[in-house]
Amino acid sequence: MIRVLITFSAALMLVLPSSAQVTYEDILAAPNENWLTFMGDYRSNRHSPLDQIKADNVSNVVAKWPYHVPGASSLSSFPIVYDGLMYVTNANSVYALDATTGRLVWDYEQPDVEMQRKNRGAAILGDRVYFVTSDCHLVALNRVTGAAIWDQPYADPADGYHCTVAPVAIKDRLIVGVSGGDSGIRGFLAAHSADSGKQLWKLWTIPGPGEPGSETWGPKTLPYGGAGTWMPGSYDVETNLLIWPTGNPWPDFYAGDRPGDNLYTDSLLGVDLDTGEMKWNFQFTPHDVWDWDGQEPPLLLDVEVDGRLRKVVMQANRNGFYYMLDRTTGEFLRATPFVDKLNWATGVDKTGRPILVDGKAPSPQGSYVCPTVWGAANWMSDSYDPATGWHYVMTMEACDVMKSSSQEPVPAIGFAGTGGERPSRNEGHFVLRAIDPKTGKRMWEYPLSGETNSWAGTLSTAGRIIFSADDDDHLIAVDSRTGKHLWHYNVGETVNASPITYSVNGKPYVAVVSQTAVFAFGLFEPVQSIPIVDEPTFRR
Repeated sequence: MIRVLITFSAALMLVLPSSAQVTYEDILAAPNENWLTFMGDYRSNRHSPLDQIKADNVSNVVAKWPYHVPGASSLSSFPIVYDGLMYVTNANSVYALDATTGRLVWDYEQPDVEMQRKNRGAAILGDRVYFVTSDCHLVALNRVTGAAIWDQPYADPADGYHCTVAPVAIKDRLIVGVSGGDSGIRGFLAAHSADSGKQLWKLWTIPGPGEPGSETWGPKTLPYGGAGTWMPGSYDVETNLLIWPTGNPWPDFYAGDRPGDNLYTDSLLGVDLDTGEMKWNFQFTPHDVWDWDGQEPPLLLDVEVDGRLRKVVMQANRNGFYYMLDRTTGEFLRATPFVDKLNWATGVDKTGRPILVDGKAPSPQGSYVCPTVWGAANWMSDSYDPATGWHYVMTMEACDVMKSSSQEPVPAIGFAGTGGERPSRNEGHFVLRAIDPKTGKRMWEYPLSGETNSWAGTLSTAGRIIFSADDDDHLIAVDSRTGKHLWHYNVGETVNASPITYSVNGKPYVAVVSQTAVFAFGLFEPVQSIPIVDEPTFRR
């Protein structure tokens, strides 16, 4: 269903940007007044150069508008903003909003889709907006009118797949992935033509029998070992490599039918953008039995390591260790703990392999494991401020009692091998931490109150502010140098997405998606006084 609001003001607004095209070069230059990709830029820095909102005036930030998404209950979308229009997704639908007022311009709903899954956002390129549906169709829409241009299915729900990923637009193509790793799928990453939707290449993240890596699996689970690709990766312009994360092996908590390291689960993959060839891989948690996906955003930096500048990728992994890899080769450089509650490993060896603690694998009677099954970090976005040189990570201090049981592994049925039973929620909490990537040292931390319900990431700005959300339904702002609380606003419900920022006509905005709505904020503007004029005198 497509609905276009045909009003004079909306139609006039649509005419103005209709000829503008979003180019690859525009995305390379973002973020600026626009927010053009899921993580703001290809390096996943999520840092905006906008500096009008800063520590000494953020207390003057007020709500500008909300938009309540029809039928929404658990939104996780990261908005895209271009030329005054904002694009927000729900499961199987896209909404184009006036970014200054929140007024609906058009909406699109994919017809005849019963499956409802979270959706993490759209991509934009040329005159089109792209998104994936829950049943794994990649859809292209005209960004001005919402008219459907093409619809390309790329995975079959009958095989256990569903899709939640925000596509990544690079050059002439869109990169998409799949969800369903906990059900027994064969994960993959794919590139499609932005023009036609045609598949250009497909990279399996689970090897087939006899293929490289298959020796790290047992015969019962191949090729349905999981390794979903449900979060966007990063892109290194200089090497033309996608740096993409993969999910956990299947069955999640019972590994009796999958001996070995289970490549290429819980990994980062270096993938050639043009061909889809895997150039390197690094596995964070070999033979994972704790459900610790490697899906946290990969942060690309150039930092000095042992006296020389290196191109690195940083990741605060779900397993509790903060990793530095060479992003050109995948070489392991360093890992340090970034949470206090970590008992499954004593550290990592010189190759990056964890040094395990006995008795921490899930068992029929239950094993007390830290971090929690939800991880020390998760899919929530991080950010990096080049002014401080620090990485801002939402971390979770929590543990679980993890159990396992055996069952014949049948693909696509959802058997996970039992799972985790978190102790009382008062034993766990989120902590926003600033980490120095050069050393892994924590520079400051901001503990959050509440029951670990919010899954918001961070946004860094040149105003020296970190925006995020807490467990008490607040959008918050803290000082990027000290972690000092500066401002908060109660949106009235949980936030499971990350803030973005943009500017229209020189005025800055911060936006975030809550469970059911989109909120935009900006600096308070006094109402201009209207001059009083004498009433005219009418004479007969």
